[in-house]
Amino acid sequence: MIAETLQDNAHIAALTSHLGEAVLDAADPFGEITISIAAEKIVDACRVLKSRGFNRISAVTAVDWQTREPRFEVIYHLHALPLSPQGGKHERLRLKAGVGSAFPEIDSATAVWAGADWYEREVFDMYGIVFRNHPNLTRILMPDNWEGYPLRKDFPIHGYKYSYAEEK
Repeated sequence: MIAETLQDNAHIAALTSHLGEAVLDAADPFGEITISIAAEKIVDACRVLKSRGFNRISAVTAVDWQTREPRFEVIYHLHALPLSPQGGKHERLRLKAGVGSAFPEIDSATAVWAGADWYEREVFDMYGIVFRNHPNLTRILMPDNWEGYPLRKDFPIHGYKYSYAEEK
């Protein structure tokens, strides 16, 4: 359900026009717009917003809602930067999409913004969410032989015992 305060928002109207029912929800807590999109349409939503001036992806992150379904939310922080010397309006917007719990997957936004590359790798490394069609989906923070995903709620609080003796 789209919040009443956002009924006339041009970006939400454009997304709804292009994606229809894939726009699941929109709210503006703290004056920051967050739009929920069906996971299978996330790249389409990114393309629509890029065409509307959101030329920078400033972060991709995730949340583990262990007891909910879908368990994970992937969140995209977008930024519209004025590119002309005359200026323009700086805008920020969030997209979020829910992904399942057993083997969470979502399409990569790297085809829209190359800058999504390392952010998606971090989400993969920490949460185990697979970004389909990512150009290099490999660990970025943890060692290659690390088992598990440290930011998942079911990861042991004290971690697993690892021997780093073979690394020198």
